[in-house]
Amino acid sequence: MSTTMWDATSLTTRFDEVRSHTERLAAPLSPEDQTVQSMPDVSPTKWHRAHVTWFFETFVLAEHEQHFAPYQDKYWFLFNSYYESLGPRYSRPDRGLITRPGAHDVGEYRDNVDDRMRDLVATLDDGTLQKLASTIELGFHHEQQHQELLLMDIKHVLSRNPLEPAYGGARRAHCEPDAMTFVDVEGGLVEIGHEGGAFSFDNELPRHRQWLEPYRIADRLVTNGEWLEFMADGGYRRPEFWLSDGWAKVTADGWRAPFYWTDHDGVWLEHTLHGTWPVNPGLPVAHVSFYETEAYATWAGKRLPSEAEWEHAVVADGQADAAHSGGNLADLEHYHPAPAPAAGGEHRLRQVYGDCWEWTSSAYHAYPGFHPPEGAIGEYNGKFMSNQMVLRGGCALTPPGHARATYRNFFPHASRWALSGVRLADGGAPQGLS
Repeated sequence: MSTTMWDATSLTTRFDEVRSHTERLAAPLSPEDQTVQSMPDVSPTKWHRAHVTWFFETFVLAEHEQHFAPYQDKYWFLFNSYYESLGPRYSRPDRGLITRPGAHDVGEYRDNVDDRMRDLVATLDDGTLQKLASTIELGFHHEQQHQELLLMDIKHVLSRNPLEPAYGGARRAHCEPDAMTFVDVEGGLVEIGHEGGAFSFDNELPRHRQWLEPYRIADRLVTNGEWLEFMADGGYRRPEFWLSDGWAKVTADGWRAPFYWTDHDGVWLEHTLHGTWPVNPGLPVAHVSFYETEAYATWAGKRLPSEAEWEHAVVADGQADAAHSGGNLADLEHYHPAPAPAAGGEHRLRQVYGDCWEWTSSAYHAYPGFHPPEGAIGEYNGKFMSNQMVLRGGCALTPPGHARATYRNFFPHASRWALSGVRLADGGAPQGLS
């Protein structure tokens, strides 16, 4: 939530920016592309476009528009995601079976709700506007989450097509990884969580103190080249590296490599949003599950950082402000992890924001003192605080303004379709960040 003060003009301008960006992301896709659901974790592009529209219709217009009537009664059933308190919803694994409304019809739904939202904001008195602005701002960030998911999902959809169609971005030149070093962090009694003021999700609150022992954290992400060494050393065949549940997944599903890698006559290829290419050793390894990153860390004689260690190291390194730290986020339109920038003479963290969401060793639980908001909005994050692990940092599909040091992403342990990677950590004799 946020304490940002909005006026009607700035709120409408931001609304139009967010909404139009979703349409730009969908524009390269055909109506057929937008209808496919290639596995239960993936949602069709047109569903994402409709669901974020349903959010504004449900949480803003239904409560505040005079003489409100839904655009289409059945849309509330089709495009509700998981809000139990708002009634029944269509089965998630079956979203790809819905051919109607089509992609064009969803566009008309979006246009209708957009017009009604603009009209509503223009008519609100200042007091009502300020009360409602936090929900509308939540809608912005909710839509940005789905912009990222739209790209993750269409990547999987296109990966199933033997024509190997490309969405966007460009292939990077072959590169080799530079040396990985470790940054020493003092630890101690530190503060974790969002400070308030600017927007945050409820799961980033409340800010609280936590004790950290001294530790070290890698200055960059693990690369494809390093992951190939793990594979060559029998990483996917040696149970001693794996948690029991992870080894069960390896054996049951036949994992041999990261999610989008395929062995073609002895050459490993990687599917990306810009095509399928030989694995580039200097790029960060991507689309690996928590189980895989945990196994890799064990093989390497290291571990994963906790989410508190990750956040504290980033803040101590002077990179608390994502807007000024740079990073390979979606605005660069690479849509794939990039090689780590040159280390230079400074012993600093690289690739903090963007490239890959970074798995941590922390289970996704509530912070001390957390209380979800009342009503349906309270279902946004709190209900998922079980059987998930926390990821930090953002990825190459994350919209700018949607990455910050305190952001807590979360996925189940075996998830591989998300753009996720790994940064290593271990103990150490800290000398302080330089």
